[in-house]
Amino acid sequence: MSKAIDNLSAERIAYLKKMKMRRTATWILRLLIVVLLFAFWEIAADLKLIDSFVTSQPSRMVKTLVNLYTEGNLLLHIGVTCLETVAGFIIGTILGTIVAIILWWSEFTSHVLEPYLVVLNSLPKVALGPIFIVWIGAGPAAIITMALAISLIVTILEVLNAFLQTDQDKIKLVETFGANRFQVFTKVVFPSNIPAMINALKVNVGLSWVGVITGEFLVSKAGLGYLIVYGGQVFQLDLVMTSVIILATAAALMYQGVVLLQKKLSGGWFNQQP
Repeated sequence: MSKAIDNLSAERIAYLKKMKMRRTATWILRLLIVVLLFAFWEIAADLKLIDSFVTSQPSRMVKTLVNLYTEGNLLLHIGVTCLETVAGFIIGTILGTIVAIILWWSEFTSHVLEPYLVVLNSLPKVALGPIFIVWIGAGPAAIITMALAISLIVTILEVLNAFLQTDQDKIKLVETFGANRFQVFTKVVFPSNIPAMINALKVNVGLSWVGVITGEFLVSKAGLGYLIVYGGQVFQLDLVMTSVIILATAAALMYQGVVLLQKKLSGGWFNQQP
């Protein structure tokens, strides 16, 4: 028996080492792809295979980044966009989840509002930008509202769909023991759909960035979207590409934050569920 346990432990250790090596190899390969991409970009621009005025190149982007930092504008623009995105992300997630709970709670309300949600989801949100600017004013509030317009309906639909697909046998089981609607939701529906809500958060990351940048395209005096529009207007493609790279990096970091939250909940909340 002891020998069997030792063999099992050895196999487990070997498996964990293999998984660790695989994760390490994955990260190394990801980094290598980025390095090779930028190296090819730089070399192609130096050899005049591509027009660096149109596509820029990494060395020119680094100079632009240093100039922005030296002038004191870099952190300002990054901070403005990140603050607007985080605000839209948090408000959209919380408000969307609350609305989804209300719609799950009242089947009649859900049936009444369903066609309106479908229409709002299919409506091009960019068309609403000028309306928000007139109603709310040209400022961060309009930009955050633009982010909400893009992410809110998607959050409602995704979370509501997850709630409605909860295992009906589990619901009937707790109802058999006399559980009311609130207890059904808190003991079965909500805990069962934590993974679905985390997935909604992942989707919301991208949608919030899209909404904020779209809003900054329409009306802004600072932010990464402002830099992109300004750079395009004055044909400073180095500024445009630098802003895009910063934007991609910030979005990736925010997404990784959601992934870390998922891992934390997986090790805590999920394992505590019966």
